[in-house]
Amino acid sequence: MKISSSILTKSINFHRPNTLKFHNFHHFNQPHIPNLRNEKKIMFFRVCCKIKVPQDNSKKPISQKIVISEGAPSLKEGEKEKESGRREVSPPPKKPTSAVNRLLKRTSQKVLGVLSNLPLAIGEMFAIAGLMAIGTLIDQGESPDFYAQRYPEDHPVFGFFTWKWVLTLGFDHMFSSPIFLGTLALLAASLMACTYTTQIPLVKVARRWNFLKSPEAVYKQEFSEKLPRASVQDLGVVLMGAGYEVFLKGPYLYAFKGLAGRFAPIGVHLAMILIMAGATLSATGSFRGSVNVPQGLNFVVGDVLNPSGFLSNPTEAFNTEVHVNRFSMEYFESGEVSQFRTDLSLYDLNGKEVLRKTISVNDPLRYGGITIYQTDWGLSALQILKDDEGPFNLAVARLKLNGDKKLYGSFLPVGNDGSQNVKGISMLARDLQSIVLYDLEGKFVGVRRPNSKLPIDIDGIKIEILDAIGSTGLELKTDPGVPVVYAGFGALMLTTCISYLSHAQIWALQDGTTVVIGGKTNRAKGEFPDEMNYLLDRVPELVDKTQNKPSESMSV
Repeated sequence: MKISSSILTKSINFHRPNTLKFHNFHHFNQPHIPNLRNEKKIMFFRVCCKIKVPQDNSKKPISQKIVISEGAPSLKEGEKEKESGRREVSPPPKKPTSAVNRLLKRTSQKVLGVLSNLPLAIGEMFAIAGLMAIGTLIDQGESPDFYAQRYPEDHPVFGFFTWKWVLTLGFDHMFSSPIFLGTLALLAASLMACTYTTQIPLVKVARRWNFLKSPEAVYKQEFSEKLPRASVQDLGVVLMGAGYEVFLKGPYLYAFKGLAGRFAPIGVHLAMILIMAGATLSATGSFRGSVNVPQGLNFVVGDVLNPSGFLSNPTEAFNTEVHVNRFSMEYFESGEVSQFRTDLSLYDLNGKEVLRKTISVNDPLRYGGITIYQTDWGLSALQILKDDEGPFNLAVARLKLNGDKKLYGSFLPVGNDGSQNVKGISMLARDLQSIVLYDLEGKFVGVRRPNSKLPIDIDGIKIEILDAIGSTGLELKTDPGVPVVYAGFGALMLTTCISYLSHAQIWALQDGTTVVIGGKTNRAKGEFPDEMNYLLDRVPELVDKTQNKPSESMSV
């Protein structure tokens, strides 16, 4: 009888103690695995051998590694050393650790244990959310007189909260106050401690492949099954085709996939720390300011911006001069304002225009790290002709009204300016598209549109409205923490999606002609048994069949 060399090699390699690691299909060079459950013409032979090891009555664990030293001394050199009386010098004993080092190590372990406590981290997150809610309810950046009027001592909120609490705790600048930044730092410390004490060890354990060497240990897994008349190597091929990383060592198999899901919690923690770092940088290193500029005037950026924290550092762009070329408004058919736009020009120190853009709401101008937003509008002056003389620019003042409605008024004196009772023509405007006029007695006269070229006669005075000059409300800011916050949120979304990947582990053991399989996963526990049953159905069955010799015919 002849034994196939390939089968013999496979059988011997099956019991080789060295570890086999399969990364790609070409390791197996088996383009097609037949379904041996339906094939009955294949005969398998196995040649097994055992290595006898000396018995150790002390029951000490025997190392499974055999280390062969290339630089071992020869027998003659060993005899020479014996003759010369030389002795092998043992390495010096390690110095015992000092009491200070032990105390520091014990203290650091306790601190890490306290910081990595999950209830503490949840409490810190609720505290930050509460402080943010308070910062939203309390107006930020106002003067002390504002808070003294808003939260007086004679009528405290909740019976105790007054303006002194606001200023003492820094709630007037909540997001740069020490209590808010300290809570952020404490949460960041808790996340780093949790990463160091919990997440990193879990990743190390997940990356460390190990074999279960008893059927009882395999059966203890969340999923367990056995395949009679199967080969653990065929199981390895099927698992590798399903995306598993497979390790074989003799009759033992270990496979896993989805290791990225174990790294995802670390990425989530780092992303949250990045978001908090960006928020801290925004609160302590930015500049903010607002200005109302009439059409045709200009301002310097550095004169408007105010630092928000101790990390705020001005740049060369603060010397830029901004000129308001034109302010215009757009209206709905009902007459309500729909949009307002401002044409801006930026000039450097040499008077050279470096940028020009028409901004509007949700379409700001960005230059040198400075962002200019269109936030408000107003009416600064009325340009008129009086008895065909002029033009004259009349100053406009905003009148106080209940609610958010805007109303602007102007006055054209008529007669003797030195008298105590000055009379004149009054003009009111709600926007830039219509002007309401009143006579010397305060009676309504009519309405005129700017630049309509339609004069109106009031008590013998001819008035023509040429233009309503608007003023633009701009908000300027520099925020170096915005890119950091955006990067943190992007990383948080990505790592959160990755964390849903299941980390599955499978162990298998060749027990005679039976393969015992067990596995577990950290997610998708309902789908994992279905996936395992599908993979196990693809493992070919080994069928041993001896060929019956034909019986000799007897002739009579």
